[in-house]
Amino acid sequence: MTSYSISEINNIVKGELIGNTSQKIEGPEEIQKASSNQITFIGSAKYAKFWPDSKACAALISYDSDIDPGDNRAFLKVKNVDLAMAKILELFNPPAPVFDTDIHPTAVIHKTAKIGDGCKIGANCYIGKDVELGSGVILYPNVCVFDETIIGKNTVVWSGTIIRERCIVGSHCIFHTNVSIGADGFGYRPSDDGKGLVKIPQIGNVIIGHYVEIGANSCVDRAKFSSTIVGDGCKIDNLVQIAHNSIMGRSCIMAGHSGLAGSVTLGDGVIIGGSASIKDHTTIHSGATVGAGSGVMNDVEAGKTVLGYPAQDARDMLKQWVAVRRFMKNQ
Repeated sequence: MTSYSISEINNIVKGELIGNTSQKIEGPEEIQKASSNQITFIGSAKYAKFWPDSKACAALISYDSDIDPGDNRAFLKVKNVDLAMAKILELFNPPAPVFDTDIHPTAVIHKTAKIGDGCKIGANCYIGKDVELGSGVILYPNVCVFDETIIGKNTVVWSGTIIRERCIVGSHCIFHTNVSIGADGFGYRPSDDGKGLVKIPQIGNVIIGHYVEIGANSCVDRAKFSSTIVGDGCKIDNLVQIAHNSIMGRSCIMAGHSGLAGSVTLGDGVIIGGSASIKDHTTIHSGATVGAGSGVMNDVEAGKTVLGYPAQDARDMLKQWVAVRRFMKNQ
Protein backbone atom coordinates (compact mmCIF):
# COMPACT_ATOMS: atom_id res chain seq x y z
CA MET A 1 0.00 0.00 0.00
CA THR A 2 1.26 3.47 -0.91
CA SER A 3 2.02 5.71 2.05
CA TYR A 4 3.63 9.10 2.58
CA SER A 5 5.14 11.02 5.46
CA ILE A 6 3.62 14.33 6.49
CA SER A 7 6.65 16.10 5.03
CA GLU A 8 6.15 14.40 1.67
CA ILE A 9 2.49 15.41 1.68
CA ASN A 10 3.45 18.98 2.55
CA ASN A 11 5.90 19.12 -0.34
CA ILE A 12 2.96 18.42 -2.63
CA VAL A 13 0.44 20.91 -1.18
CA LYS A 14 3.13 23.48 -0.28
CA GLY A 15 1.54 24.46 3.02
CA GLU A 16 2.79 25.50 6.44
CA LEU A 17 3.43 22.50 8.71
CA ILE A 18 2.03 22.95 12.23
CA GLY A 19 3.00 20.20 14.69
CA ASN A 20 4.23 16.84 13.43
CA THR A 21 3.30 13.17 13.20
CA SER A 22 5.39 10.03 12.83
CA GLN A 23 2.37 8.21 11.36
CA LYS A 24 2.62 7.24 7.69
CA ILE A 25 -0.39 8.54 5.74
CA GLU A 26 -2.18 5.94 3.61
CA GLY A 27 -5.07 8.01 2.30
CA PRO A 28 -7.59 10.82 2.88
CA GLU A 29 -10.95 10.52 4.65
CA GLU A 30 -13.77 12.59 6.19
CA ILE A 31 -12.92 13.97 9.61
CA GLN A 32 -15.41 11.80 11.51
CA LYS A 33 -14.53 8.59 9.63
CA ALA A 34 -10.75 8.89 9.42
CA SER A 35 -8.39 6.37 11.04
CA SER A 36 -4.97 7.06 12.53
CA ASN A 37 -3.17 6.54 9.21
CA GLN A 38 -5.30 9.01 7.26
CA ILE A 39 -5.34 12.73 6.56
CA THR A 40 -8.53 14.77 6.64
CA PHE A 41 -9.48 18.38 6.01
CA ILE A 42 -11.21 21.17 7.92
CA GLY A 43 -12.75 23.31 5.23
CA SER A 44 -14.62 25.70 7.52
CA ALA A 45 -14.79 26.63 11.19
CA LYS A 46 -17.93 24.55 11.79
CA TYR A 47 -15.92 21.34 11.31
CA ALA A 48 -13.17 22.28 13.77
CA LYS A 49 -15.27 20.95 16.65
CA PHE A 50 -14.84 17.41 15.28
CA TRP A 51 -11.04 17.50 15.39
CA PRO A 52 -10.51 16.57 19.08
CA ASP A 53 -12.45 13.30 18.60
CA SER A 54 -11.13 12.52 15.14
CA LYS A 55 -8.59 9.71 14.80
CA ALA A 56 -6.89 11.34 11.81
CA CYS A 57 -3.18 11.99 12.24
CA ALA A 58 -3.22 15.11 10.07
CA ALA A 59 -5.53 17.67 8.53
CA LEU A 60 -5.53 20.40 5.93
CA ILE A 61 -6.71 23.70 7.40
CA SER A 62 -6.96 27.28 6.17
CA TYR A 63 -4.55 30.00 7.22
CA ASP A 64 -7.17 31.72 9.39
CA SER A 65 -7.62 28.63 11.64
CA ASP A 66 -6.06 28.84 15.10
CA ILE A 67 -6.75 25.41 16.63
CA ASP A 68 -3.93 23.22 17.95
CA PRO A 69 -3.24 19.86 16.29
CA GLY A 70 -2.29 17.99 19.51
CA ASP A 71 0.33 15.34 20.25
CA ASN A 72 1.74 13.37 17.31
CA ARG A 73 -0.72 15.11 15.00
CA ALA A 74 -0.16 17.75 12.36
CA PHE A 75 -1.89 20.50 10.43
CA LEU A 76 -0.98 21.69 6.97
CA LYS A 77 -2.10 25.29 6.63
CA VAL A 78 -2.94 26.12 3.03
CA LYS A 79 -4.50 28.98 1.11
CA ASN A 80 -7.30 26.88 -0.38
CA VAL A 81 -8.27 23.69 1.46
CA ASP A 82 -10.36 22.27 -1.39
CA LEU A 83 -7.61 22.67 -3.99
CA ALA A 84 -5.02 21.19 -1.64
CA MET A 85 -7.27 18.21 -0.95
CA ALA A 86 -7.68 17.74 -4.70
CA LYS A 87 -3.92 17.27 -4.98
CA ILE A 88 -3.97 14.66 -2.22
CA LEU A 89 -6.92 12.82 -3.79
CA GLU A 90 -5.00 12.71 -7.06
CA LEU A 91 -2.02 11.28 -5.20
CA PHE A 92 -4.09 8.34 -3.92
CA ASN A 93 -6.28 7.97 -7.00
CA PRO A 94 -6.53 4.25 -7.95
CA PRO A 95 -5.47 3.32 -11.49
CA ALA A 96 -8.06 3.19 -14.28
CA PRO A 97 -9.44 -0.17 -15.47
CA VAL A 98 -6.92 -2.21 -17.46
CA PHE A 99 -7.24 -3.06 -21.16
CA ASP A 100 -5.84 -6.53 -21.88
CA THR A 101 -5.67 -5.58 -25.57
CA ASP A 102 -5.66 -2.08 -27.04
CA ILE A 103 -8.51 -2.90 -29.43
CA HIS A 104 -10.85 -5.67 -28.30
CA PRO A 105 -11.65 -8.25 -30.99
CA THR A 106 -15.41 -7.73 -30.52
CA ALA A 107 -15.18 -4.03 -31.40
CA VAL A 108 -16.74 -3.18 -34.78
CA ILE A 109 -14.67 -0.56 -36.61
CA HIS A 110 -15.57 0.64 -40.09
CA LYS A 111 -12.76 0.26 -42.61
CA THR A 112 -12.75 4.01 -43.31
CA ALA A 113 -12.30 5.01 -39.66
CA LYS A 114 -8.98 6.59 -38.66
CA ILE A 115 -7.67 5.42 -35.29
CA GLY A 116 -4.84 7.45 -33.76
CA ASP A 117 -1.76 6.10 -32.05
CA GLY A 118 -2.25 4.66 -28.59
CA CYS A 119 -6.06 4.48 -28.73
CA LYS A 120 -7.83 1.87 -26.61
CA ILE A 121 -11.19 0.51 -27.71
CA GLY A 122 -13.12 -1.82 -25.42
CA ALA A 123 -15.40 -4.77 -26.03
CA ASN A 124 -18.51 -4.29 -28.18
CA CYS A 125 -17.69 -0.73 -29.21
CA TYR A 126 -18.95 0.52 -32.58
CA ILE A 127 -16.93 2.98 -34.69
CA GLY A 128 -18.75 4.19 -37.79
CA LYS A 129 -17.83 5.36 -41.26
CA ASP A 130 -15.19 8.10 -41.55
CA VAL A 131 -14.84 8.50 -37.78
CA GLU A 132 -11.54 10.02 -36.64
CA LEU A 133 -10.07 9.27 -33.21
CA GLY A 134 -7.07 11.32 -32.12
CA SER A 135 -4.10 9.77 -30.37
CA GLY A 136 -4.65 8.33 -26.91
CA VAL A 137 -8.46 8.23 -27.06
CA ILE A 138 -9.97 5.66 -24.70
CA LEU A 139 -13.39 4.13 -25.41
CA TYR A 140 -14.53 1.81 -22.65
CA PRO A 141 -16.78 -1.18 -23.53
CA ASN A 142 -20.12 -0.57 -25.26
CA VAL A 143 -19.45 2.91 -26.63
CA CYS A 144 -20.91 3.89 -30.02
CA VAL A 145 -19.37 6.59 -32.20
CA PHE A 146 -21.36 7.18 -35.37
CA ASP A 147 -20.36 8.31 -38.85
CA GLU A 148 -18.09 11.29 -39.54
CA THR A 149 -17.56 12.13 -35.88
CA ILE A 150 -14.19 13.51 -34.83
CA ILE A 151 -12.77 13.01 -31.31
CA GLY A 152 -9.64 14.83 -30.20
CA LYS A 153 -6.61 13.33 -28.50
CA ASN A 154 -6.64 11.88 -24.98
CA THR A 155 -10.41 12.03 -24.61
CA VAL A 156 -11.95 9.34 -22.38
CA VAL A 157 -15.43 7.97 -23.08
CA TRP A 158 -17.02 5.65 -20.52
CA SER A 159 -19.36 2.74 -21.19
CA GLY A 160 -22.84 3.25 -22.58
CA THR A 161 -22.09 6.63 -24.13
CA ILE A 162 -23.39 7.30 -27.64
CA ILE A 163 -21.92 10.01 -29.87
CA ARG A 164 -24.08 10.52 -32.93
CA GLU A 165 -23.02 11.31 -36.48
CA ARG A 166 -21.04 14.41 -37.51
CA CYS A 167 -20.25 15.56 -33.99
CA ILE A 168 -16.92 17.16 -33.12
CA VAL A 169 -15.34 16.52 -29.72
CA GLY A 170 -12.18 18.25 -28.50
CA SER A 171 -9.15 16.84 -26.74
CA HIS A 172 -8.76 15.83 -23.08
CA CYS A 173 -12.53 15.50 -22.54
CA ILE A 174 -14.20 13.04 -20.17
CA PHE A 175 -17.67 11.62 -20.86
CA HIS A 176 -19.01 9.47 -18.04
CA THR A 177 -21.39 6.54 -18.39
CA ASN A 178 -24.46 6.76 -20.63
CA VAL A 179 -23.86 10.25 -21.97
CA SER A 180 -25.80 11.13 -25.12
CA ILE A 181 -24.14 13.49 -27.60
CA GLY A 182 -25.97 14.56 -30.74
CA ALA A 183 -29.42 13.03 -30.34
CA ASP A 184 -32.17 14.91 -32.18
CA GLY A 185 -33.26 18.19 -30.67
CA PHE A 186 -36.84 18.31 -29.39
CA GLY A 187 -38.73 20.02 -32.22
CA TYR A 188 -42.39 19.50 -33.11
CA ARG A 189 -45.19 21.64 -34.52
CA PRO A 190 -48.94 20.97 -34.80
CA SER A 191 -49.91 19.54 -38.19
CA ASP A 192 -52.05 21.53 -40.60
CA ASP A 193 -55.08 19.41 -39.87
CA GLY A 194 -54.63 19.84 -36.12
CA LYS A 195 -54.69 16.10 -35.56
CA GLY A 196 -51.05 15.41 -34.86
CA LEU A 197 -47.53 16.72 -34.52
CA VAL A 198 -44.96 17.23 -37.24
CA LYS A 199 -41.35 16.44 -36.37
CA ILE A 200 -38.92 19.22 -37.30
CA PRO A 201 -35.76 17.67 -38.80
CA GLN A 202 -32.60 18.31 -36.79
CA ILE A 203 -29.79 18.48 -39.33
CA GLY A 204 -27.07 20.24 -37.32
CA ASN A 205 -24.46 18.76 -35.01
CA VAL A 206 -22.75 19.17 -31.63
CA ILE A 207 -19.35 20.78 -31.13
CA ILE A 208 -17.63 20.20 -27.81
CA GLY A 209 -14.44 22.04 -26.88
CA HIS A 210 -11.31 20.87 -25.09
CA TYR A 211 -11.12 19.75 -21.45
CA VAL A 212 -14.91 19.35 -21.15
CA GLU A 213 -16.30 16.88 -18.59
CA ILE A 214 -19.87 15.58 -18.86
CA GLY A 215 -21.49 13.56 -16.08
CA ALA A 216 -23.45 10.32 -16.31
CA ASN A 217 -26.81 10.28 -18.11
CA SER A 218 -26.49 13.84 -19.40
CA CYS A 219 -27.62 14.83 -22.90
CA VAL A 220 -26.37 17.37 -25.42
CA ASP A 221 -28.76 17.51 -28.38
CA ARG A 222 -27.81 18.30 -31.96
CA ALA A 223 -28.88 21.60 -33.48
CA LYS A 224 -31.83 22.06 -35.80
CA PHE A 225 -29.24 23.63 -38.08
CA SER A 226 -25.73 24.89 -37.35
CA SER A 227 -24.33 23.58 -34.04
CA THR A 228 -25.02 23.12 -30.37
CA ILE A 229 -21.77 24.26 -28.74
CA VAL A 230 -20.15 23.44 -25.38
CA GLY A 231 -17.12 25.66 -24.84
CA ASP A 232 -13.64 24.75 -23.62
CA GLY A 233 -13.36 23.75 -19.98
CA CYS A 234 -17.09 23.39 -19.24
CA LYS A 235 -18.03 20.98 -16.45
CA ILE A 236 -21.45 19.35 -16.60
CA ASP A 237 -22.91 17.25 -13.80
CA ASN A 238 -25.07 14.11 -14.01
CA LEU A 239 -28.59 14.25 -15.46
CA VAL A 240 -28.20 17.57 -17.25
CA GLN A 241 -30.07 18.53 -20.43
CA ILE A 242 -28.58 20.86 -23.05
CA ALA A 243 -31.08 21.42 -25.83
CA HIS A 244 -30.65 22.10 -29.54
CA ASN A 245 -28.76 25.22 -30.67
CA SER A 246 -27.68 26.19 -27.15
CA ILE A 247 -24.24 27.74 -26.85
CA MET A 248 -22.10 27.55 -23.72
CA GLY A 249 -19.03 29.75 -23.32
CA ARG A 250 -15.77 28.78 -21.66
CA SER A 251 -15.56 27.17 -18.20
CA CYS A 252 -19.29 27.11 -17.42
CA ILE A 253 -20.63 24.83 -14.68
CA MET A 254 -24.02 23.10 -14.71
CA ALA A 255 -25.07 21.13 -11.62
CA GLY A 256 -27.28 18.03 -11.62
CA HIS A 257 -30.87 18.12 -12.94
CA SER A 258 -30.40 21.56 -14.49
CA GLY A 259 -31.36 22.20 -18.07
CA LEU A 260 -31.07 24.59 -20.98
CA ALA A 261 -34.00 24.87 -23.37
CA GLY A 262 -33.41 25.48 -27.04
CA SER A 263 -31.17 28.33 -28.25
CA VAL A 264 -29.97 29.40 -24.80
CA THR A 265 -26.66 31.28 -24.73
CA LEU A 266 -24.29 31.21 -21.75
CA GLY A 267 -21.31 33.53 -21.53
CA ASP A 268 -17.98 32.52 -20.01
CA GLY A 269 -17.85 31.27 -16.43
CA VAL A 270 -21.61 30.98 -15.91
CA ILE A 271 -22.70 28.79 -12.98
CA ILE A 272 -26.08 27.01 -13.12
CA GLY A 273 -27.23 25.50 -9.81
CA GLY A 274 -28.90 22.12 -9.44
CA SER A 275 -32.42 21.72 -10.84
CA ALA A 276 -32.38 25.20 -12.40
CA SER A 277 -34.27 25.63 -15.67
CA ILE A 278 -33.41 28.15 -18.37
CA LYS A 279 -36.09 29.30 -20.84
CA ASP A 280 -35.45 29.05 -24.57
CA HIS A 281 -33.76 31.95 -26.40
CA THR A 282 -32.43 33.36 -23.12
CA THR A 283 -28.94 34.79 -22.68
CA ILE A 284 -27.05 34.52 -19.39
CA HIS A 285 -24.02 36.75 -19.63
CA SER A 286 -20.49 36.00 -18.44
CA GLY A 287 -19.86 35.46 -14.74
CA ALA A 288 -23.53 35.21 -13.79
CA THR A 289 -24.84 32.64 -11.29
CA VAL A 290 -28.26 30.97 -11.28
CA GLY A 291 -29.25 29.58 -7.88
CA ALA A 292 -30.42 26.01 -7.42
CA GLY A 293 -34.04 25.34 -8.33
CA SER A 294 -34.45 28.66 -10.12
CA GLY A 295 -36.42 29.28 -13.29
CA VAL A 296 -34.80 31.83 -15.58
CA MET A 297 -37.35 33.53 -17.85
CA ASN A 298 -35.34 36.57 -18.99
CA ASP A 299 -31.77 37.51 -19.84
CA VAL A 300 -29.33 37.78 -16.91
CA GLU A 301 -26.72 40.52 -16.72
CA ALA A 302 -23.00 39.75 -16.49
CA GLY A 303 -21.82 38.95 -12.97
CA LYS A 304 -25.32 38.94 -11.51
CA THR A 305 -26.73 36.27 -9.19
CA VAL A 306 -30.38 35.33 -9.63
CA LEU A 307 -32.58 33.12 -7.53
CA GLY A 308 -36.15 31.86 -7.32
CA TYR A 309 -38.99 31.02 -9.67
CA PRO A 310 -39.23 33.12 -11.72
CA ALA A 311 -35.61 34.07 -11.08
CA GLN A 312 -34.72 37.60 -10.03
CA ASP A 313 -31.88 39.37 -8.26
CA ALA A 314 -30.85 37.10 -5.38
CA ARG A 315 -30.90 39.90 -2.79
CA ASP A 316 -34.43 40.93 -3.73
CA MET A 317 -35.63 37.33 -3.65
CA LEU A 318 -34.09 36.72 -0.22
CA LYS A 319 -35.81 39.86 1.10
CA GLN A 320 -39.13 38.55 -0.24
CA TRP A 321 -38.62 35.19 1.45
CA VAL A 322 -37.86 36.91 4.77
CA ALA A 323 -40.96 39.09 4.43
CA VAL A 324 -43.17 36.07 3.65
CA ARG A 325 -41.74 34.16 6.63
CA ARG A 326 -42.46 37.06 8.97
CA PHE A 327 -45.95 37.39 7.58
CA MET A 328 -46.68 33.69 8.09
CA LYS A 329 -45.36 33.80 11.66
CA ASN A 330 -47.71 36.67 12.48
CA GLN A 331 -50.82 34.93 11.23
